Amino acid sequence: MSTNSSQLRTIDLNIDGMTCASCAVNVEKALTSLHGVASVAVNPLTDSARVEVDDTVDVQSIVRAVGSVGYTATPSVSPTTSFSQLSAGPTSHTDGQPDRRELAERDLRRRFWITLPFASAVMILGMVMFFPHTMHTIGESRLNWIQLLLTIPVLWFGGREYFIGAWNATRNRLATMDTLVAVGTGAAFVYSAVVTIAPELFSKADSGAHVYYDTTVTIITLITLGKVLEMRAKRKTSAAMERLLSLRPTTARIIRDGQEVDVDISSLQVGDTLIIRPGERIPTDAIILRGESKIDESMITGESVAVPKTKNDHIIGGTVNGTGSLTALVDKIGEDTALANIVRLVERAQGSRAPIQKLADKISGWFVPAVLIIAVATFVTWFDVLPADVRLTAALIHTVAVLIIACPCALGLATPTAIMVGTGKGAERGLLIRNAEALETAHRVTAVVVDKTGTITHGRPDVTDIIFRDGIDVGEALEALLSIEARSEHPLAEAIVRFAREHGAQSDDVHNVEILAGKGITATYATSRWAVGSFPLLNHLNVVVNSELAATADAWSRHGRTIVAIVRNDEHIGMLGIADSVRPSSAQAVKTFAELGIHVVMLTGDRRETAEA
Repeated sequence: MSTNSSQLRTIDLNIDGMTCASCAVNVEKALTSLHGVASVAVNPLTDSARVEVDDTVDVQSIVRAVGSVGYTATPSVSPTTSFSQLSAGPTSHTDGQPDRRELAERDLRRRFWITLPFASAVMILGMVMFFPHTMHTIGESRLNWIQLLLTIPVLWFGGREYFIGAWNATRNRLATMDTLVAVGTGAAFVYSAVVTIAPELFSKADSGAHVYYDTTVTIITLITLGKVLEMRAKRKTSAAMERLLSLRPTTARIIRDGQEVDVDISSLQVGDTLIIRPGERIPTDAIILRGESKIDESMITGESVAVPKTKNDHIIGGTVNGTGSLTALVDKIGEDTALANIVRLVERAQGSRAPIQKLADKISGWFVPAVLIIAVATFVTWFDVLPADVRLTAALIHTVAVLIIACPCALGLATPTAIMVGTGKGAERGLLIRNAEALETAHRVTAVVVDKTGTITHGRPDVTDIIFRDGIDVGEALEALLSIEARSEHPLAEAIVRFAREHGAQSDDVHNVEILAGKGITATYATSRWAVGSFPLLNHLNVVVNSELAATADAWSRHGRTIVAIVRNDEHIGMLGIADSVRPSSAQAVKTFAELGIHVVMLTGDRRETAEA
């Protein structure tokens, strides 16, 4: 493997016909043998390969190299490459038709369910030998013929692919898991068929000749079931990618020729003017031209509190607009968007190989030939040392056992499975793992830097403290607070509304509502004039601050609380303390890190008092 150009490009391939880790090793050897190939990463879990080549290598030469070892390669279009055309996730086509992987899973599932009744019947009949009376009634010869006829459909529907794979590997002087399965089950079936068709060849054996159809069908059925479960696991581990891709809407509303029109997301161009209504998902990355709103960016940042956005601010495709209407200029489309970059990171991480996986791949490369040699040695040894009447049967059974149990899937698939599941689950929980090597070396981490809001805390303000002057009807005050703050969109107002409702307050009509930016809100509730806000609001209204309440406010403030004053008819009657409360699990998480010797650093833009609280 050598390159003669510093300019490398990446080619993604779908590989059909891979059934095990040894197949992946064979494909990798074929590709690395090409001049101009810089690196190869074959993933048997996703039936894909990623090849870095210089400008002397074309796609067709890569496809031919894969074909030379018995597999079929087709250029792959990754989710990020055609991001503007995708909205339903990587497992579906834009026309709603299932892709090749889903079709393969359906076919495998169908073959398993066809195979299962025949295999079950053979296994049941195989146990008749333990019931002499039943055996005598049916007759051994008839029983063997029935099992032979029932085993043929199992081999055809369930085992056909293994024999084809083994033949293709043999033609190319290779050995794979299919080779082990085909040789093992084929030997057991051929031996049993000879016993059934020509039992006289074994008549001299004192103990008689037994058939092993049940061994054949059991192995094929269980391996097929394992592949069905493996494909289902593959589909589930890609669920995080599918959810990320499905965040994008399929259409966008733009201004074209002075008119608002809905267009397909794929037709968006940089420079288009978007119209984004309240509650809609943002179609693509853009810059706000007019309007202001709060954007839910939790799917990108993990922050549960909506982020205020106004003119000239960037907004990210896939995030959710709040209550305001926005006019925005398309800034990035397709694979250049933030969401596409996240998907690309997850794709690369799932396809990357950890150092330990590279070692496992090397072992898998010579593992199958070694097992075949051991199997031959096993047959020769047992055939040589056992008495003539049992040696053929015993040698065959021990050889089949060696071939079947030695499938190298656990060796070659365990590491990529762990990587694929780990990176997929990480993305689902907002944790982006850059590559497999980072995942493997994570045990050497000595310090962790965590964000405060939404990570250590719940990510939303909650009322934590409340105090009123003597003689104030708390129930009436809470109903007034609920009725007034329901007219505001401020995050602190949402916390007050939530607190009041949790304590049984009911909303009522208010009048003369006035919102004072940066200070608070005033309104008429019942027959009283109320004001709710910060201390600057009290100064603005010329309200005298109650000294006892002010002292309490100072104490709360030192513990990181945001203070909200309550005024009724120009009289300071109460205070609220609001904070982003700590998650119950955070303390345990920090304790666990400490026990592991990992230093935890909290990163926040809040005041020192709030952070230290």
